[in-house]
Amino acid sequence: AGVEETDEAVARAKAALPAWRGLEPGPRAKLLRALADTLEEHHEELSVLEARNAGKAIGDARGEMAMVVDTFRYYAGAPERLLGETIPVAGGQAFTVREPLGVVGLITPWNFPLTIASWKLAPALAAGNTVVLKPAELTPLTALRFAELATQAGVPDGVVNVVVGPGRT
Repeated sequence: AGVEETDEAVARAKAALPAWRGLEPGPRAKLLRALADTLEEHHEELSVLEARNAGKAIGDARGEMAMVVDTFRYYAGAPERLLGETIPVAGGQAFTVREPLGVVGLITPWNFPLTIASWKLAPALAAGNTVVLKPAELTPLTALRFAELATQAGVPDGVVNVVVGPGRT
């Protein structure tokens, strides 16, 4: 991807942000659970793709894809359990508010392509952020398939974006 493609991905993420950010915790959690289910349904396909993608043994790739599913299942519960807190302090109360940051750029390495991406994607999406994922140039296949599966699971267009290309992308 060049500058134009990357800018387009960021623009899509910005356009999708208000609706995704505004989604109540329950519906966002439901979509992330649906995504975890979809990833699990495609476990073998993703495992084979990851094995080819990164030159891994299929057994290793299967284990990694199980971790990806587990990561999304864990963070699917986050929108409903990680709420703000009210903290008593001298003379009043303080409180925390959990708000999305906005569009989050995620850059991942080649050695555990979708596993490491899931460690970034799942919490960012659970928090209400939209994402632009830039996988390592040598291992983009599972990231591209992930974006397709996210849409298939019901995640709105523009919430998950992938740009591929050399490191300078």
